[in-house]
Amino acid sequence: MQFYKKTSFVKSYNYTSLIIKILLVALSISLVIFFVGKINFPAPNKLIKQDIPRENLKIVK
Repeated sequence: MQFYKKTSFVKSYNYTSLIIKILLVALSISLVIFFVGKINFPAPNKLIKQDIPRENLKIVK
């Protein structure tokens, strides 16, 4: 029995495994985005408003 080495990469490559890997990566990224969106981050309860005095304003022409 003689050893035969395949030198052509394109003919022997299985496209279904590439599609499955791409789908798994896309699914994992979408799951991460989904679960990060479900986290309830704290938000300020009141509106923060600060009045700036007239003397600190500069007019730019």
